[in-house]
Amino acid sequence: MAEKIVSPGVFTNEIDQSFLPATDGPIGAAIVGPTVKGPALVPTVVSSYSEYVNIFGEIIESGSDNYQYLTSHTAKEYLRQGGPCTIVRVADADASKATATVISSVSSGATYASSSMTFAHTPSGSVHGGGPDEITIGAVDYTFVSESAGYSNSSTQVFVQFAADAAATTTTTVASAFKNAINDNERDSVTSLNITASSAAAVVTISGSSAGTGANLTVTTGSGGDTTATTLNFLAPVNIQGGTNSSTQGDLFTLEALGDGPQFNSTSSIGTDQLLTPLTSSAGNNHFGTGKFGGRPNNFRWEVSQRNLKKGTFTLLIRAGNDVSKKKQVIETHENISFDPQSSNYILKRIGDTTNTVAVEAGQAYIQPTGEFPNKSKYVRVSSFPESTKTNNYLDENGNVSADISNSASLFPAVGSGSYGGSFSGGDFGSETGHPFLFYDNIDGNNIQGADVSALTSGKSSYPVQTNAVGGGYRTAINLLKNKDEYDFNLLFIPGVIDQLSAGHSAIIADAIQICEDRGDCFLVYDNTSKTSTVTTAKTNTEARNSSYAATYYPWVQIQDATAGVFRFVPPSVVMAGVYHFNDTIGQPWFAPAGLNRGGIDSAVQAYRKLTQTNRDDLYDSNCNPIATFPGQGVTAFGQKTTQKKASALDRVNVRRLLINIKKFVAQSSRNLVFEQNTSDLRDQFLNVVNPYLEQVQANSGLNAFRVVMDDSNNTPETIDRNKLIGQVFLQPTRTAEFIVLDFTVQPTGASFPE
Repeated sequence: MAEKIVSPGVFTNEIDQSFLPATDGPIGAAIVGPTVKGPALVPTVVSSYSEYVNIFGEIIESGSDNYQYLTSHTAKEYLRQGGPCTIVRVADADASKATATVISSVSSGATYASSSMTFAHTPSGSVHGGGPDEITIGAVDYTFVSESAGYSNSSTQVFVQFAADAAATTTTTVASAFKNAINDNERDSVTSLNITASSAAAVVTISGSSAGTGANLTVTTGSGGDTTATTLNFLAPVNIQGGTNSSTQGDLFTLEALGDGPQFNSTSSIGTDQLLTPLTSSAGNNHFGTGKFGGRPNNFRWEVSQRNLKKGTFTLLIRAGNDVSKKKQVIETHENISFDPQSSNYILKRIGDTTNTVAVEAGQAYIQPTGEFPNKSKYVRVSSFPESTKTNNYLDENGNVSADISNSASLFPAVGSGSYGGSFSGGDFGSETGHPFLFYDNIDGNNIQGADVSALTSGKSSYPVQTNAVGGGYRTAINLLKNKDEYDFNLLFIPGVIDQLSAGHSAIIADAIQICEDRGDCFLVYDNTSKTSTVTTAKTNTEARNSSYAATYYPWVQIQDATAGVFRFVPPSVVMAGVYHFNDTIGQPWFAPAGLNRGGIDSAVQAYRKLTQTNRDDLYDSNCNPIATFPGQGVTAFGQKTTQKKASALDRVNVRRLLINIKKFVAQSSRNLVFEQNTSDLRDQFLNVVNPYLEQVQANSGLNAFRVVMDDSNNTPETIDRNKLIGQVFLQPTRTAEFIVLDFTVQPTGASFPE
């Protein structure tokens, strides 16, 4: 492809003169697809599979079963040989991220009593008085009631009764509803809270362990009947709307999960030993059938573990979402965080506030970062930090709390905040992903593991204008990878996308081939059949493509999913990722990733179909590479054709990848020559770099011969006056022995063998 020369740079062209007569008939990979979690539409480099799992997750629950995305399987196959690998998570660019708001010790419109809050009761009426204080939790009002009408006077309990607008009327449902209301609405901490139903209908008893125990609720009542105030002693902050001791402080800051989607969602209610409670299927963010998000390894929670009001600092913990109070799993610790912008421990400096969005200009998608401070946390960023939260000049010149600072405790989150729930909520996949998820051989023309292929992208400014028809998430991800200065890879995999399965699938494949051809430095391995497709279908679908930058294989292969404890049939591109990387590791990119030496698929249990020689002949004749099964030798890639229809050296994978590697090396090594003086010395510099490299390629069986020309013959005065430096590289690639023909001649006794 001729390159447009406008701005300075290094430009490469290739001229294929290896066509046969008409009569003769690492730098890593990029994997595009959905993942469990992680940043959406942000190409991210990982160096190992454990790093992949940490960032993008592994197991996903859908319905009543566990699955892995094909992205995960492909990354595992490739990264078994080492890294790096670029992962692009496919998702709707309009998806929301889960957030959690951290509040002050005393919040506007709520009572956070670190010692006690009092509800005064005035005797009125004949039952329990007409004036007990009413509090609101969520949308339901509750009434505190002290002893009367047969309620026993106790030093360790207080009754809470529903007001007239309560939905629940029975003893059991009242107790359950009140407990859930506290769990769902409080954003701070109450532990060991015990709520039981009393014998009276619509009345519940709140009790806690002995007074003096941290983060427990105790209740004391005076004597003298209804005229006595009822005091609730909270030894940890509690969020109950109404009451006394209100403040104007409010929300301090908001944490936002760095990964996209609902996987980080959970409720603030807890189960045994403070395990986060999963969302229910009616929670609105359910794309996984059962909706089990909370309390899972792939989400997390926050907690404030300590604070120092003398210094104006606190410690924020990020804990695993599936931990419990008796065995906390702290995955990240941010100590001595300050709200003072002048401090080196300023919260935005320590955690970060940067986020990435997809922007588009002239049809080219790119990542646009927003925010002032780079993210230091691997899990969260500060998405909202009000000006009122800043504690400028908290300490005076002597290191003491400034005299103009009042009620300093209200300026910071309380110790124990988040430990009760610490949950995140609000994350979703957007309109392009939803339940049900169709995995493996259930993938259809419109659903790729939950990604809606037909989702229109028109009207969304986050998508490239030329991809406004189908598969917005996939096509935007591929569009991002066009920038070869930003993203460096030589292989591209899009597992789960099946050519010719639908117009949407085919459009994604077409985009992928196009960026490989436009970049000129990467190669696509794609799939073009479903699991049960026939050899005839594989032939027909392969013949629909014509590019030396792509290859496809048949049939599907069964592998073991050790994490889920099952066996799965996967498209061939999944396992070919490992074959290509193994080939490059023990050999060279210009070796054929095929045959028993380098094409063995050791992770394969079996191929879906055992091909005959006739099957392999038919497939290879249509440029579809067969995956063969040989007794005692296993499943093997037994072909290395590109989809280019015209017979030339570039209809073989090893030659195309040879050209990719040589062009990439020459272009990168020539970059430092740009803007240098265009003299014979500059030409010598180029020759002194390129010739030794090509000699090395030749010594490693990549070339039979080569010649590099950069002298006065192609750098005339006119060329130099146009600020150009011209070079020509002539290559004779080494061909592979794909057809070994052996003649066996039987001779009579006494005949002499030919010399």
